Amino acid sequence: MARWLASRQWPVHPLAPGRKTPAANCERCRVRSHAPSQCPCHEQGRWCHGFHSATTDLALIDAWWRREPRAGVAVSCGPAHLVVLDVDAHTAQVPDRSRLLPGIRIPEQVDLAGLASGFDTLALLAAYRREPNPVEDDSTLRVRTPSGGLHIWYVNPTPTVRYRSSTGSSPRTALAWQVDVRAHGGYIVAPTTRTSTGVYAPLGAVRDPAPLPSWLAAELTRTGHVPQAAPVSVPVPRSGGQARAPRSGPAQALLRPLIETVRACAAYAEGAGFTEKLNRAAFTAGGLAGAGHLNPAEARQKLAEAAHYARPHQNRRNETIIDAALTAGASRPFHPKGLA
Repeated sequence: MARWLASRQWPVHPLAPGRKTPAANCERCRVRSHAPSQCPCHEQGRWCHGFHSATTDLALIDAWWRREPRAGVAVSCGPAHLVVLDVDAHTAQVPDRSRLLPGIRIPEQVDLAGLASGFDTLALLAAYRREPNPVEDDSTLRVRTPSGGLHIWYVNPTPTVRYRSSTGSSPRTALAWQVDVRAHGGYIVAPTTRTSTGVYAPLGAVRDPAPLPSWLAAELTRTGHVPQAAPVSVPVPRSGGQARAPRSGPAQALLRPLIETVRACAAYAEGAGFTEKLNRAAFTAGGLAGAGHLNPAEARQKLAEAAHYARPHQNRRNETIIDAALTAGASRPFHPKGLA
């Protein structure tokens, strides 16, 4: 299994025999604290520090499992571009409804009788968004865990977006109660791995992760699983009198055709000059905002929506282009004729 996973460019590392935790560090690393990136074991071809030692080197993998044939297999999710929902069914005290779906208020009239696990909260989230329940998604790899939970595997279709791992009980970053997220900074137990409590068994015939559904990507972003870019700083024009709200109607009319050229790129997978058109529209918007003719936040939102429509799988790159061009344009305030 380890070789097969590595052949797909999914870095793997050993788990302690019969357990779902990483194989122990070497004795030296157990008694001397150091950063995983500075561990000498890695250069010497030894595992250490869990997923930090994960590799796709087949020779190294063969050596590791010859050394410990009983070791289980884990995949380092970040480098493999995997986002896995780890749905728990642990016996635990159900928290207040305000903590079941972070950021979503569940009205008192919603009957939560019988809610007991991550299966319930994930179903509740899907129902709230009017989307299919991921637990029932038979288009992707799903793995039943020995404890009765479920791993739902997805591949991140936008590798430039890095989703962070989280636990469903976290008061800060969580998707839903008892639903963990395994992504950057985490690992997932590979299918067929056996522990003392049972086997991680794939469900159905699908063995490949499907692309992460767009609505789940939006939920992960909403719940803080994607670090947010710093807001664009647009200078406020100086005025001798009282500040006025920008009269944006004429400026928006000037910007609208530029934004439409960005949206029109959706008809072509490549060769449409998308980057140049987005840069030009954002630079113009920045100049208009810097001159006080546009609200910069509203302009950025319109640009981001058009860019997402045309190139939905490169949001991080789109935002980088927009923010750089907005800032550059704002440094050169634009007063077109009729708007001064």
